[in-house]
Amino acid sequence: MARQTRAERRARRQQQAASAEPAIASAGAGAAKPSPAPSARPEEHRRRPGGGFWRFLTECVGELRKVEWPTQNHTIQATIVVLVACIVMGVFIWVADIVSKHIVQDLLLR
Repeated sequence: MARQTRAERRARRQQQAASAEPAIASAGAGAAKPSPAPSARPEEHRRRPGGGFWRFLTECVGELRKVEWPTQNHTIQATIVVLVACIVMGVFIWVADIVSKHIVQDLLLR
């Protein structure tokens, strides 16, 4: 099972708080607090071979459904940005190589 999104967690907490308010108001000041629900799910006690692998796959699918995939225009723009950055850095390194070659040949090897 995939993790919940932030909005789902907020909605669940608000729902729990709304359902807990009438119970708190009706209970007196000396009333005992309700015991927390057991944290372990019953299916976790019975492990089957390969169960972790299938759980991993279902969580992966759930996470991939949450991804906001880029559109074709965003992909093209990002590719152009990367190519321009590569060209700029290539030219910078080429110029630095030529300058350093002349410095080494003219100043250090004479």
